[in-house]
Amino acid sequence: MQTHLLARGLRERGHDVVLFASQGSDPALEPRTVCAATGEAFNDPVRALEVDAIEFAAYSNILEAVAEGDFDLVHNNSLHDLPLRAVRNLRAPMLTVLHTPPFPSLVAGVEAAGTDMTYAVVSMTLAQDWQLHVSAAHIVGNGIDLSTFRFEADAARPSYAFWSGRIVPEKGLHLAIDAARLAGLPLVFAGPRNDVCYWNAEIAPRVGSDLTDLGHLPHADLAHHLGRACVALVTPRWEEPFGLVVAEAVACGTPVAAFARGALPDLVTPSCGRCARADDVEDLARAIREACRLDRYSCRSYGEAMFDAGTMIDTYEALYRTIFATPSRVAAEPGQALDAAAV
Repeated sequence: MQTHLLARGLRERGHDVVLFASQGSDPALEPRTVCAATGEAFNDPVRALEVDAIEFAAYSNILEAVAEGDFDLVHNNSLHDLPLRAVRNLRAPMLTVLHTPPFPSLVAGVEAAGTDMTYAVVSMTLAQDWQLHVSAAHIVGNGIDLSTFRFEADAARPSYAFWSGRIVPEKGLHLAIDAARLAGLPLVFAGPRNDVCYWNAEIAPRVGSDLTDLGHLPHADLAHHLGRACVALVTPRWEEPFGLVVAEAVACGTPVAAFARGALPDLVTPSCGRCARADDVEDLARAIREACRLDRYSCRSYGEAMFDAGTMIDTYEALYRTIFATPSRVAAEPGQALDAAAV
């Protein structure tokens, strides 16, 4: 979603954006598709090897096209090490945005890129996670389309809690179910069932009349159900590098109850939510009860101040200008539109 908003927003501001993406991406962005969507290979090592081969070939093709193209800048949003390894062979400067904590292949790519690279991270917490490998990273928080996640002044009656995300172990839906029940609220949830084993082991046994599974929703429908909830639950079981659900919820006026992991304690302020001890269902139930009493107008005001996609794009534009202003780069004229390759 962040790549989509960025590519669309830059185009609307007059930049020439070439988006490299998988098949099935929004045709309105005229993407150069490089492979079929690979998905995730949970508990399937053979499929994992197939995905690795497909993605390596796709990134190889992208980098060949970038090397041959007349681009001013490469904005690298990928989690693959190959763009980092190839940066020295490209004429255009590259901005790499780190969206996850370090993992071995991405660390190796960062080390191979050397010093001729500009980095951004999506939160202060993530900057700290990467500080051993990236000494100076710009912090650019993710933004959302505030017109999609519209404000709802009143929660629905009867009240319900809402959870959204990929239904995988690290997102912790099973703990959200347990905490909502302990707090006395039905739970409505939405998201793709990416891990069938997790669903069968942890979610199916918990299914009951107080749970509503909406499936995988488009953003407009997601915003409708999120905005009518009395509280949104965010239950990561890993160090969440940002937390878009928090941004989406508060934009709708819905307060948040979240596990205190990764960037979430920085995002969930007393005006818009409550944090609970990680993996502690009883403490999350306490956070749910407290969050439900928070002012919805304050949540929306916080969302507008912190998570507007327009502000995110402003910051990236300023960062692009900084890159062009370095001595080794030819600066674009002020106000001149740029050619950009979004990877």
